[in-house]
Amino acid sequence: MWTRHHKQRNTGRLIVPSLAAIFLSYFGFHAYHGEFGIYSKYRYEAQAKELQSRLDTIKSQRLEIERRVQMLHDGSLEKDMLDEQARKALNVSHADELTIMRAPDGSIN
Repeated sequence: MWTRHHKQRNTGRLIVPSLAAIFLSYFGFHAYHGEFGIYSKYRYEAQAKELQSRLDTIKSQRLEIERRVQMLHDGSLEKDMLDEQARKALNVSHADELTIMRAPDGSIN
């Protein structure tokens, strides 16, 4: 009578650990590089700082414009401000005046 002996293989023992390693590496990669991962957190914080600085600049510009508009209201009308705005709108100046033109960014042309 012939009997067959099967050799015991160790490959079955490696399936579960290899699947666990693949599973952990996949989720580990996405925990760092994913849309809501650790690396994205730093990018969002840097973007928030940049946007906050832009907001501060815009707020300061708005306050300056509000201050200038407040000078033009009826109760507190300042003649110098009115004269400046009229000359700017009409592009007129006196012969003895020096006119300095400024670009929108504040530099002198």
